Amino acid sequence: MSNRWAYLLVFAGLSGMMVVGLGAFAAHGLKSVLSDYLLEVFKTGVQYQAWHTFAVIACAVLIRGVNCPKVQKGLFSASICFIIGIFCFSGSLYGLALTGAKWFGPITPFGGLMFIIGWGVFTFSALKLTKDTQ
Repeated sequence: MSNRWAYLLVFAGLSGMMVVGLGAFAAHGLKSVLSDYLLEVFKTGVQYQAWHTFAVIACAVLIRGVNCPKVQKGLFSASICFIIGIFCFSGSLYGLALTGAKWFGPITPFGGLMFIIGWGVFTFSALKLTKDTQ
């Protein structure tokens, strides 16, 4: 896996910075601008980005620490699903909340599906790890 795990950590660091910035922006800058509903939409994007940023960190740490190439590939694939999910799910919620453009709506479920697939691949990789260590 060479150093792909390090790139995942770089992404996670940048995403984590964004989470803090966007959360503060929602709490202080958008509260008086957006409706309660759109503010909640924005905050949902921040929340899911935060959770899946930690998921990318977990994958990177596990990739670095596991000596099974198949599990490493699975964890890397899961992290890519999480990253795509962050861009599509959270990104579309940010776009919808800030612009009101309805075309962001269909992108959100695709991002959610990528999160679900990512967790499935993560689980499959963990199961494979339990078999390979017995």
